[in-house]
Amino acid sequence: MAGLVPAIHVRHHTPMAGGYVYILASGSNGILYVGVTNDLVRRIYEHRNGLVPGFTKKYSIKRLVYFERYEDIQTAIQREHNIKHWPRTWKVRLILASNPEWNDLYDAIV
Repeated sequence: MAGLVPAIHVRHHTPMAGGYVYILASGSNGILYVGVTNDLVRRIYEHRNGLVPGFTKKYSIKRLVYFERYEDIQTAIQREHNIKHWPRTWKVRLILASNPEWNDLYDAIV
């Protein structure tokens, strides 16, 4: 069927209501990207497989190093907006507080 985008299947998961704020990195202490989504598994899959055009694809930013879950998407959107305007050092502190090794957390969420 022309014009339809195929569904993305990632180990059958059920997205939870609400939203997520996440931080991706190009590597340990690398380039950072802050995003928001209602389906964290799907969105990180898209980033990792180059399905999202733009900044993350251009700079190969694929490592999930931090995320927060919110009950409603509006709260997540507001939090993302706030974090995006933080200085880099604050974002790095946020990551280091829960993930000092800058491990890729993707396998923990699928």
